[in-house]
Amino acid sequence: MKVYADPSFIVSLYSPDANSAAAVQAMQVSSTDRFVTTFGELEVVNAMGLRIFRKEVSPVQAQSSLVEFEKDLREGIFHLRGLTDSILERARQLSRQTTAKLGSRTADLLHVAAALELDADCLYTFDQHQRKLAHSLRLKVN
Repeated sequence: MKVYADPSFIVSLYSPDANSAAAVQAMQVSSTDRFVTTFGELEVVNAMGLRIFRKEVSPVQAQSSLVEFEKDLREGIFHLRGLTDSILERARQLSRQTTAKLGSRTADLLHVAAALELDADCLYTFDQHQRKLAHSLRLKVN
């Protein structure tokens, strides 16, 4: 089974929040190929900076979370993939098919398109917009 992990899932996995327990549980039951894109990695880094800005975590806590995430990337817990032209094209197609009906955001389109283009069996996300989009495309979510 292949899994695409979006930034909302990864942030919850590495930095305590309301979804952290569910993220840990999902990781424990999925000994599979787990993918994240370079765009997702950027969003994780930015999300940690925003958590500092909002005073949700200390700079030390955010840095520790990023170090753990980067370690797991190096060790193959997650496989990093670039945003390919095929992912961008799929996102454009999804936009034309779904945005007028669902109000999809560009980032959501990119993550769902990446999951589809990477042949993921499941999208791990806590983002309700992405879940709605994935459901509309019959893509399984955590």
